[in-house]
Amino acid sequence: MKKYFSNAVFLTGFCIFCFLLSFFIFGYIFIPYQFDEIDTLNKFASFSKEHIFGTDHLGRDIFSRIIIGMKLSFQIGFSVMILGFICGTILGAISGFFGGIVDSVVSKFVDSEMAFPGILLALMLISIFGNGIEITVLALFIMSLPRFIRISRSGFIKYKNSTFVKSAVAKGASSSRILFVHILPNVVSDLLVTCTLSFSLAILSESGLSYLGLGVTAPLPSFGRMLSEGQRFILQRPSLVLIPAFFLILTVLSLNLIGDGISEVNQK
Repeated sequence: MKKYFSNAVFLTGFCIFCFLLSFFIFGYIFIPYQFDEIDTLNKFASFSKEHIFGTDHLGRDIFSRIIIGMKLSFQIGFSVMILGFICGTILGAISGFFGGIVDSVVSKFVDSEMAFPGILLALMLISIFGNGIEITVLALFIMSLPRFIRISRSGFIKYKNSTFVKSAVAKGASSSRILFVHILPNVVSDLLVTCTLSFSLAILSESGLSYLGLGVTAPLPSFGRMLSEGQRFILQRPSLVLIPAFFLILTVLSLNLIGDGISEVNQK
């Protein structure tokens, strides 16, 4: 951790992410209005004590909608990252360590999915099963799975013939112990980079899907949905687009900087 925090790129991303997390926690505790509370008499209100970021075309409080939008982004991004990490690591570990038919099947699955654009796969799944948070998480999870499998598989192939693994085999260690006690700790650093990138890509992809009306369903205020609704009034009230875009950019930027910092430290 000292190496990570001595890296300027990681530290910058970590500070931005902590700021966003603190902003979200503070705002969620003291959220002033319901995110879907409509006040048609107070449309396009300017920044004030009552409405920190103003209101939109329906009189809904922008600050409250940003807080809920951040909650949805963190919830979806974290869910996709955890599911991808667990399933991708297990599949990659089994494939890389044991090889044979299992490796061939997993490799063919990864190659097939990598050949098919991930966003199109997500669009196809959502068009079949419908909108919603669960379907969006499922689609983005399937989209992120090949990245985790490839990193995990290459790491286990790299270490399976190492001296410490042969020593563990000679002492009678089980396959599960070799996989998750002896080899996995040496692969985790590379998987952490994939986790941060998967987190940021899931948030960005969900925003894109919601912008097209295929992600989170109304009235939930996803960043993408807020951008889609606000673009109609961009000349009249630019803040309706600039504020959600600012928080979306900061979130994705912070996660990418954290991933780049971890990668730089690992390569030294």
